[in-house]
Amino acid sequence: MGLGKWIGGIVGFMAHGALGALAGYALGSLIENALKTDNDNTADESQKYSTDYGQRNSFLFSMLVMASYIIKADGKIMHSEMEYVRRFLRTNFGEASVSEGEQILLNLFEQRKRMEQNNPDAFRTTIYDCGAQIATNLNYEQRLQLLSFLTQIAQSDGKVCDAEISALREVAEAMRMDAREVDSLLNLHGDTLDDAYKVLEIEPTATNEEVRAAYRRLALKHHPDRVAALGEDVRKAAEEKFQCINNAKERIYKARGMR
Repeated sequence: MGLGKWIGGIVGFMAHGALGALAGYALGSLIENALKTDNDNTADESQKYSTDYGQRNSFLFSMLVMASYIIKADGKIMHSEMEYVRRFLRTNFGEASVSEGEQILLNLFEQRKRMEQNNPDAFRTTIYDCGAQIATNLNYEQRLQLLSFLTQIAQSDGKVCDAEISALREVAEAMRMDAREVDSLLNLHGDTLDDAYKVLEIEPTATNEEVRAAYRRLALKHHPDRVAALGEDVRKAAEEKFQCINNAKERIYKARGMR
């Protein structure tokens, strides 16, 4: 499905509130073009997009909104971060979607600039409002996957600065999540024992039973089946994340001689 199709088919929880307001600005003429395309579909096809893709569409636009906040956290728009988003769009929507998705981000950056001219905290407040809207309509596991994508964007240039970590924690807080999720996700691809403990959100002093309990807790909330409703590509990303969690667990088990 092309990006224009899901733009034109956006419905559901982001139709109103802060996300809806940002969508009205950020999508602009893209909505008109997409709707013209959608008018060529039959009523049954339009209903299919509304029913089957509404939550997924809202999830993806929510990711772009939050990505605009993370990318500009250090005051710069890094090529590597924008390229990560381009690859994501290309993989999931095809080559034609890349320029449209990039334009949405550029519109969001411009809107942030306008909002902050009179009030430096205006866009940050909007992000918190968006987070509350997301928290009301996506389950915790789906929000975890969204946060995982945002973490990968921050890491795409090979380093994560303090401003980006703070922004990620703000987004987690806005979406009614534990800030420890950020530390866990930031260390997913680490290869040290210390990284493994951070992934499992426990201290090295934890008992073996606490290690097992921590792994069971993470395995439940990160299981790929929990995000299957958002599409196969999102589920595949969740599978890769789940494997990293298993790798961290195995590293700790091996160091402790656990089975």
